[in-house]
Amino acid sequence: MERITISLDADLAAEFDRLIAERGYQNRSEAVRDLLRAHLEQARQKRGEATHCVANLSYVYNHHERDLAERLTALQHGQHDLTVATLHAHLDHENCLESVILRGPTAAVRKFSDALIAERGVRHGQLNLIDVEVDAGREHHHGYTPAGRSRGHVHLKPKT
Repeated sequence: MERITISLDADLAAEFDRLIAERGYQNRSEAVRDLLRAHLEQARQKRGEATHCVANLSYVYNHHERDLAERLTALQHGQHDLTVATLHAHLDHENCLESVILRGPTAAVRKFSDALIAERGVRHGQLNLIDVEVDAGREHHHGYTPAGRSRGHVHLKPKT
């Protein structure tokens, strides 16, 4: 691990220490590392360098909206290669929160997310995207399916 030193004025240092306490960091180094990772992630995405990702798409919708639940399900089935899992929670008598775990090419995940959020009746949609490296060179197998096919897969490693 490489060590760096930074200087902060007293007000900024005090504000940073309050943030550290609020978020429960054990020390300043952990907080600085997380801030740097987040900033570097945003910069990679802005430059278009994020080619593959894992993501969480969360949104609220009114389940009484005409055919909306069916449209949302159809969108997810239409992109089954991107959709890993969906969590559905009832907020009240009208509103539901869904959280969809996605993985795949970043452009495809963004396009899918934009289309889903744009559906009439979807509110408060937000995508949290993390770029990953596809470790395709290390594909390996974990046995066989009941049909006798190999269950090979690749690993997705978050970029540091």
